[in-house]
Amino acid sequence: MTDKTQSIHGQWSSRFAFILAATGSAVGLGNIWKFPYITGENGGGAFVLVYLMCVAALGIPIMIAEIMMGRRGRQSPINTMQTLAEESKADPRWHYLGWSGMIAGFLILAYYSVIAGWAMAYIVKAFFGDFINSSPEEIQRLFQNLMDNPVQQIFWHTLFMYATMAFVMRGVQGGLEKAVRFLMPALFVILILLVAYAMTTGAYEQGVTFLFNPDFSKIDGDAVLTAMGHAFFTLSLGMGAIMVYGSYLPAHISIAKTTFFIAGADTVVALLAGIAIFPLVFANQLEASAGPGLIFQTLPLAFGHMAGGWLFGILFFVLLFFAALSSSISLIEPAVAWLVENKDIERHQACAWSGAACWLLGVGVVFSFNIWSDLKLFDKNLFELLDYLTANLMLPLGGMAIAIFAGWMMKSSLAQQELEIPEQGFQAWHFLIKYVSPTAVFLVFLHVLGVL
Repeated sequence: MTDKTQSIHGQWSSRFAFILAATGSAVGLGNIWKFPYITGENGGGAFVLVYLMCVAALGIPIMIAEIMMGRRGRQSPINTMQTLAEESKADPRWHYLGWSGMIAGFLILAYYSVIAGWAMAYIVKAFFGDFINSSPEEIQRLFQNLMDNPVQQIFWHTLFMYATMAFVMRGVQGGLEKAVRFLMPALFVILILLVAYAMTTGAYEQGVTFLFNPDFSKIDGDAVLTAMGHAFFTLSLGMGAIMVYGSYLPAHISIAKTTFFIAGADTVVALLAGIAIFPLVFANQLEASAGPGLIFQTLPLAFGHMAGGWLFGILFFVLLFFAALSSSISLIEPAVAWLVENKDIERHQACAWSGAACWLLGVGVVFSFNIWSDLKLFDKNLFELLDYLTANLMLPLGGMAIAIFAGWMMKSSLAQQELEIPEQGFQAWHFLIKYVSPTAVFLVFLHVLGVL
C-alpha cells in the first residue's frame, strides 16, 4: 500500500473543502442544462420522484465506493486500481478501470469545453441585448450562426480550457480548492436569485406543480431507465474524477456522511434549476418538453420578452459557465495526476500537455458542427460520437465495474476499515453495492444498447 496519510499531490484542507470540490464536480451542465429538459420530456413530478429514488439506491452507494477506493489508494485512478488489485489479490487487469475513467474524463472535457464556450458566448450576447424582443426565428438564427462559425467557437473553447488549466495547474489547495470555494457559493447565490425572480413571473405555482406533482401515467420503462442513467451520470461517477478527489481526502473524515451531503447538494441544484426554469417557460407560453434546445434557444426567447430579462439572462449564463468550470477542473485532474506520478514531470508541465491535447480534440469537436459536419462514423459526427462513447458506454461500464470491485473483489474488512461506519450501515451499503447497484447500471447499459 501507499502512504495512507496523504497523496503526493496534497489533500483538501477540510471536509467542507472536499464537499465543495466533489459537489462542484457533480454539479455541471447536467444539472442546469440536461435535468430540466429530460424532466420536461418525461412529464415532470413523477420523473423527479423516480430520479430521487435512483440517486438514493444507485448513485450514493457507488459514490461511497469510488471515494473509498480513491482514499485507500491515494494515487491517480490508474495507480490506485493497480494498488488495490494487488492488495485484494485480484486480477492486475483491474487497473484498466482506472484507464477507462481517466480517458472518459479526458474525452468528455474535449466536448464539454466547447459547450461551456457556448455559455460564455451567450453571456456576451445577453449583455449586449441580443435576446431583447427577438423572434423565435432570430433566436434560432443566433444559435445557428454560432454553430456555423468555427473561429468564434474555437475562441470561446480556448478561453474556457485556459481558465480550467489555470486552476488545475495550482494544485489541490492552491487551485482546485480555491476555485470551488468561490464557484460553488456563487453558483448557489445566482440560482437563488433566479428562483426568486421566477416567483415574480406569475407562473411560479404552475412550474412548481409541474416539477413536484407526480402523474405516474407519464412514467414508463424508458422514463425509469432515463432517470436511473441521469442519477448516475450527474454525480460524476465512473470517470475517475470522484476517485482522484477521494485520494485527496484526509483520513479522519467520514466518507458516508460526506457522500450524502454531496448527493444532496447536487440534487438540490438540479431541483432549483427546474424551479427557476419552468416558471419562465410557462410564463412565456413555451414548451417544457423543448428538449436540448431549452437552454440555448427556448430560454433566450423568454429572457428577451420579460421584465428584467436582460439582467437575469446574463446571470443565467454566468451560472451555466460556473457550473461547467467547477466540473471541468475535475475531469482533467486524473490525467494530470497520472502524468505527475508516472512521467516524472512537474504539475505545470502535466497541465500543459494534457490541456493542449484536450484542446486539440475540442477543435475537432468544433469542426464537427460546421466544416467537418459531413464526416461521420457510425452515422455520428465527432461530437455525437464522443458523447455516445462516454455517456452511453464508458461511464455505465465504469460505474458497474466500481460496484463489482468494491462489492466482490475488495475484502469487506478493508472496505469497512476505510469507511468506519457501524456494522448495520456497512451491511446495508455492502448489499447495495454487491447486488442492487451493478444490476441497475447493467439495466441502464442494456437500455442504451437498445436491448431494453
